[in-house]
Amino acid sequence: MIDLHVHSVFSDGTNTPEELIKMAQERGLSAMALTDHDTVGGIAPLMAAAADSPVEAVPGIELSAECERGTMHILGYFIDTANDVLLEKINTVREGREERNVEILKKLNKLGYVLMWSDVEQEAGADVVGRPHFAAALVKRGHVKSRKAAFDLLLAKGRPAYSERYRYTASECIELIRRAGGVSVLAHPATIYMPERQLKALVRELREQGLGGIEAYYAEHHPENIARFSGWAKEFGLVCTGGTDFHGGNTPDLKLGTGFGQLRVPDEALALLKDAKSKQNN
Repeated sequence: MIDLHVHSVFSDGTNTPEELIKMAQERGLSAMALTDHDTVGGIAPLMAAAADSPVEAVPGIELSAECERGTMHILGYFIDTANDVLLEKINTVREGREERNVEILKKLNKLGYVLMWSDVEQEAGADVVGRPHFAAALVKRGHVKSRKAAFDLLLAKGRPAYSERYRYTASECIELIRRAGGVSVLAHPATIYMPERQLKALVRELREQGLGGIEAYYAEHHPENIARFSGWAKEFGLVCTGGTDFHGGNTPDLKLGTGFGQLRVPDEALALLKDAKSKQNN
């Protein structure tokens, strides 16, 4: 059993990389990829923890890209976390997040939802502060009943406290991951809200730009989604991957490795990713 989509405290998860390796071992996983949002800060402790574990640790990242109807996410696997170009781009995104966070805080306070920056920092992990941390702080302050309510009422796109931030284009994500020696994979395609024909055309276009895989196996994908995207992977010559998108306490009903209980990511996905990396770099 493997899980190729996991988040830690270095982005919007609640577990440290060390805790995740321990959990993966306890749940019988043979491999796990850490794919924090726009940061590789958790990779070094992940690899160190895995050195004395039977769990194979895969260095990864999840990048947010502009999309016609919002955003899409591109996963990168087996990246060189010391790559200068990658680190420079990550820093650009970090600066954009910081500017966006200031705007969100201003808007919330202007709307009467009083928060201090320290409230948000307390909810954040070791690295990236994002909207989920604002949501958690709003709950703790008693402004809303749940994180979902915070997004629905205030933080989602189109809501009064939402603020845009810098994002890559999909082609920039793919090229950045390639330059860092990694393989790019389109994350949870069913969450990209566009008609099926248009989505398939997008996948074809991304493949032409160098996309290496598609995340067909995903906790929230129905069997028909898995079948559809697996078929597209075969049609376009993409690696078919999968993962839970585990965030620890931020996704309490979702389990590492199995999602909501029914997910099984084929072990061969990891071998195919390694093969794709080898071919790409030769």
